[in-house]
Amino acid sequence: MEALRFIVDTLLWLLTLAFALRLLLQLVRADFRDPVADAVVRVTNWLILPLRRVLPPIRKVDTATVAALLASAALHAGVLLALSGGPIGEPLLIARIAILGLVELILRIYLFALLLYALMSFMSPGGYGPGVRLVRQLCEPILKPVRRAVPPIGQIDFSILWVSIAIGALLILLR
Repeated sequence: MEALRFIVDTLLWLLTLAFALRLLLQLVRADFRDPVADAVVRVTNWLILPLRRVLPPIRKVDTATVAALLASAALHAGVLLALSGGPIGEPLLIARIAILGLVELILRIYLFALLLYALMSFMSPGGYGPGVRLVRQLCEPILKPVRRAVPPIGQIDFSILWVSIAIGALLILLR
């Protein structure tokens, strides 16, 4: 039973991750010609395209992607509750678990993206490989305000460190 729970948890987590990445990449106006972004779009199109017929976008927000992300997170929370023998008839509990899970997932996406961004800046500064520009487009909107408050010292930019510490603190508060 534990192996089944692990498999279901992993597959639903990956599905939720794909929808979250699609939404984040849309919000930062990332280049969807990138191979990684293109893969995210292809993996999530099966649900997003039919939902777009019913849910039109509201300004810059793709409501179909938001709905798919929320549905995926709720399904993930509900299935895990059911597999662990918890109360599955509690919609407020499922919604709470789903929202907290989404917040944690988004924080972890940014933490991982910041780590990749820092590593890429050491290995190939100004590199243009697949995914490099995408990570830059994802990280820069949250790093710019920190750089204004704490400018780089010489050639060393500490904004990634400060944002990572803040994300780590938020993750601890979520527990």
